Amino acid sequence: MDIYLVGGAVRDTLLGLSVKDHDWVVVGATPGQLEQEGYQRVGADFPVFLHPTTKEEYALARTERKSGHGYTGFEVQFSPDVTLQDDLLRRDLTINAIAQAQDGTLFDPYNGKADIDARLLRHVSPAFREDPLRVLRVARFAARFDHLGFTVAAETRALMRTMVNDGELAYLVPERIWQEMSRALMAPNPEVFFHELRACGALKVIFPALDALFGVPQPMRWHPEVDTGIHTLKALQIAVKMDACLDVRIATLSHDLGKAMTEPTNWPSHRGHEELGADLIRQQASDWRWPKKTAALAEHMARYHTHCHRIRELRPATIVKTLNTLGAFRQSDHFRRFLQACECDARGRSGLEQQPYPQAALFKRCLAACASVLPADLARQGHKGAELGEALNQERIRAVAREKATWYD
Repeated sequence: MDIYLVGGAVRDTLLGLSVKDHDWVVVGATPGQLEQEGYQRVGADFPVFLHPTTKEEYALARTERKSGHGYTGFEVQFSPDVTLQDDLLRRDLTINAIAQAQDGTLFDPYNGKADIDARLLRHVSPAFREDPLRVLRVARFAARFDHLGFTVAAETRALMRTMVNDGELAYLVPERIWQEMSRALMAPNPEVFFHELRACGALKVIFPALDALFGVPQPMRWHPEVDTGIHTLKALQIAVKMDACLDVRIATLSHDLGKAMTEPTNWPSHRGHEELGADLIRQQASDWRWPKKTAALAEHMARYHTHCHRIRELRPATIVKTLNTLGAFRQSDHFRRFLQACECDARGRSGLEQQPYPQAALFKRCLAACASVLPADLARQGHKGAELGEALNQERIRAVAREKATWYD
């Protein structure tokens, strides 16, 4: 048997990037031979094995034939007769279809090295169109490598558009969409992922609520960029600069979805977009299998981000109610992430990217004022049960009122 290093490890080495995972392909062997060598088979459908010592994945060279719709509609064939060139042909992009022998020799039948040098993301063969998930993967690689100068080849983008027009993306399951989108959101330039999907028409299929934001106007007084879609991706760029976690990036991305649902005759005003967006996110998160904590932050961000922006105008009772709803009295991470997403929104505007966001500090000061009210003190005054809860709420409101009074001294 012959063993080759393949895929991302070879690509990233050629790009001078650190390599996290190593994947190997085995040519000229059978499952029985690998098992005799101590390899452990994983999965029943694909000939993939774990190395007895390193636990890295070793896959038998294989070919795939389209037999149905979606990313699972394939018949896999593997035998000692399948060549390395056959195996590499089934891969998505030329830059991922390079193999390296154990002596360091590169095997590059589809000119992946040339495309790395040219900074091009190009499909290996027409078989690319058989797997709709590859549309999202190309967009994700574009987001990951944009800072290195990579672009999608014109013929690959055209093929992606054909796949969208043929309806193949309708067969993608929510879990796979979430997997690709969440990975793209943590890339250096996640906005590129959404630009590429929009360019080929895929964004309208996998995230129609986001696609609908492009072309929706906002008041120039508050949003010099005007277009809501452009603002959303600018806010996402701020989240990257702040090294925000995935949940904050999702919340930032979806905070204004309701603006595409307001009455167009009232544009560029979007009164009520907060509630519209929050309700949409709740349904969308359920349908698309978003993690519960991710969905909760996104919904709260959509519903209450303007509360944070306008905290100076809010009544003390509204501030206390909002803090309670956001779980600020018991979930510090959730509240902190909400404030960070609000800052991304505020700074995600043309010419205002560097502006300070004092509202976050003011909200924290209100929380600190509430924290100075101790339930034990109220209990000693004779309050208990529901009466204690109401007394605690009223004292928090008074504490916030005193705090707000200092803002105008």
